[in-house]
Amino acid sequence: MPRDTGRTVRIGLVQSACTADREANIIQALAGIATGKAQGADVVCLQELFAGQYPCQTEDHARFDEAEQVPGPLTERLAAAAREHQVVIVGSVFERRSHGLFHNTAVVFDADGSLAGIYRKMHIPDDPHYYEKFYFAPGDTGFINVSTSRLQVGPLVCWDQWYPEAARLTTLAGAEVLFYPTAIGWLDGEETWHQEQYEAWDAMLKSHAIANGVYVVAVNRTGREGALRFWGGSVVYAPSGQRLAVASHDDAATFVVDCDVSRLEWSRTRWPFFRDRRIDAYGGLLQRWGEE
Repeated sequence: MPRDTGRTVRIGLVQSACTADREANIIQALAGIATGKAQGADVVCLQELFAGQYPCQTEDHARFDEAEQVPGPLTERLAAAAREHQVVIVGSVFERRSHGLFHNTAVVFDADGSLAGIYRKMHIPDDPHYYEKFYFAPGDTGFINVSTSRLQVGPLVCWDQWYPEAARLTTLAGAEVLFYPTAIGWLDGEETWHQEQYEAWDAMLKSHAIANGVYVVAVNRTGREGALRFWGGSVVYAPSGQRLAVASHDDAATFVVDCDVSRLEWSRTRWPFFRDRRIDAYGGLLQRWGEE
């Protein structure tokens, strides 16, 4: 791969609060893309499942009606926005793959509106008010890099951000930036843990940037939905672990961050983790636990 010398990519983040009005949610996301472009963005990332309120707080068969095929009406609107504004878009949709088969899917559109790639969320949680296993089958795309005209995009989704293996494999595939459309928040009744939970999340994102010498972008929801108060805090980390920007916990925000791609090589030659990896010694990662 040739060395990057000062190639700067401007990345836009659209942090929003969603309501029960699906069309209003879509319109605000499209407006966020337009605002990002007006601020000079080359790439814009939306939050997880931006078209609706987070569906997984209960196990409700009626919520399957919200899913759409890819490509489909929702992704066509993202494609049109990418084409109109000449930006790469990283979106997140409730994908209807077939009868009874659904995924939590990241879609990447190039600046000409073409579908550059899809990633189906690999790690599916099942926790109070995050009952995703009821809705989504585990992804089968593997951890991928999506080549676009602006950037090598590493799409991941929310729960994936807690797994160092996911970040490492996506970086090894060639990604320059790891993108995490996200829906994570505080649960009522756990107030004493709120700061600790947020700081753990933030530390994981920073650690992925450092360990892989890569930019990390996480775009979270904000606002209250049922028993969850989404904590916002959308953030960008440089390969050195420097926090370049962070949004508030409580307010919607669209902002753009300059990412100098030459910092990948700078970081990886100062902290040569890829050079020193012992790929001959990691077979144990393929086991569930210990030496079974």
